[in-house]
Formats: sequence, C-alpha cells, structure tokens
Amino acid sequence: MALCLRIWGCRGSIATPTSETTKYGGNTSCVEVVLDGETALILDAGTGIRPLGLDLIRRGTRHVHLFLTHLHLDHLEGLRFFAPLWDPQATVDIWGPRSPVLSLRDRILRSFSPPLFPLDFRDIPARVSFHDMPAEPCEVAGVVVASDRVLHPGPTLGFRLESGGSTAAYLPDHEPVLAGIDGVPVDWLSAGALARDVDVLLHDAQYTDDEYGTRIGWGHSSVGDAVSYCRAVGADRLVLFHHEPEHSDEALEALEQQARVLASGDRPPVLAREGTTIDV
Repeated sequence: MALCLRIWGCRGSIATPTSETTKYGGNTSCVEVVLDGETALILDAGTGIRPLGLDLIRRGTRHVHLFLTHLHLDHLEGLRFFAPLWDPQATVDIWGPRSPVLSLRDRILRSFSPPLFPLDFRDIPARVSFHDMPAEPCEVAGVVVASDRVLHPGPTLGFRLESGGSTAAYLPDHEPVLAGIDGVPVDWLSAGALARDVDVLLHDAQYTDDEYGTRIGWGHSSVGDAVSYCRAVGADRLVLFHHEPEHSDEALEALEQQARVLASGDRPPVLAREGTTIDV
C-alpha cells in the first residue's frame, strides 16, 4: 500500500483563523497517515488533532498510534481534546522523543492536571501507553516509521515513513542551516538519513529570508533554506509546512511562488493546506 497523507493542521505556534487565513487553515501541526481498518497513525497532536479525533470516532477507529516530534505546545495542545482518549473502547499508543530528565509520560501529564486542565490523567477512560521512540525503525499496520534527532530547541525528532515502495519525511520544526546545507554530504546533514531521496518531504518553511534573519536559532527555516535542503537530500516533492501564524493567505502564496522560482524544477513546491490529501 502506497503512502497517503492527510493534513489536519499545518500552522506554527497557536494561530487563529481569520478572513485572511481561511484558505490554508489555522490549526497547528497534525498529519494523518491514512490506513485501512481500525488503526490510525498520526504525526503530532497540534490543534488539528481535535477534528481528526472526532472523525476517527465516526469511522469506528479503536487503535491509535500517535508519533510526536516534540512537546512544544503547538504540537501537543490538541491532545487533551482528542476524542479517542475519552472513549473507553480505544487504545492509544503515544511515541515521542526520549529525555534524560523526565519520562515521556511525566512530561505530557503536566498538561493533564489542574490548574492547566480540569481533569486528571487518571480520569481518561481509554487505554493509553507511552513509548520512547526506539533507535531502530518500527512498523505500524504495514508502515515503517524511522526517527532521528533534528536541529530544533529541546529533544526533537523527525520521521521517515515507508510503505509499498513509497517514502515520505516529516520535518515540521527544523533549522538545518545551522549546521550547513550547501555542499554538505547528505550523511552529515541534519536528518539527512530520514529525508534522503524521499518521494515527498514535508518541511518547515515558516519564514521569509528577511524574517529568518531576526529569528536565527529559533528552530525554524526560511523558505529558501527549505528549498536548498530539499535539493540537498534529493527529495522529489517539497511541501512547505509549519506556516507562520501571522502570514495571510496572500503572504503564504507569495512564499510558494518564491519557492517555485528557487526550485526551478519539474516538481514545484506546494503549500501544505489543511484538509488536503497527498498521495505519495
């Protein structure tokens, strides 16, 4: 089965949809890997996971594997409102980056208690398990998921997905230019092993070049660096992801046009758009 990705949220930080940001959506990072049967595979738990969760309940999905890149709130904020957590018939496996300080469970549970949330984690009726991402790839319903650390503040992972001969890389929060891109061998690039020769690369492209100049070290990329990284790893298609919350639809489309000029290839970069499906 070839990969199929559905985007439920692609903004960075916490965004509020307005009349100027309705075309590409206002929810934060959440991507579903579309599967057959009663199992779901999800990347990140931004606010986009709330409508996804309601949809999973309608579909009768009972087993969820959630892979978290990191625990910044824009990638975790929707988890408390994820409908399968409140379904006693559901099983939810949560995978995330290892930390030398606290377990994944303890770090996530900070947000599941008063005064941050009215209910305690012990009140959740679903069967929930927490897992540090293993060093070796794992398999979920025929999809092989590999991970590695990427350049972003705090323990942060990127993911590579493989199924039916198709490949995709998910790097929503990534600043590879800090370690160099142009002229750097793929094996030395941040997440180079994950993104090498993938069919589709979902990559952080939050800033214009001018914006990036005042945000160096924040963990995100300019659109120019996203294009350079795509070329360096040999990815076939680039999907511009993790949109700046203050960028209007018009501003995002200007970034897309800039990316297409810079790429100058047969497969022009496209903007991630909430509600769209990507057949890999």
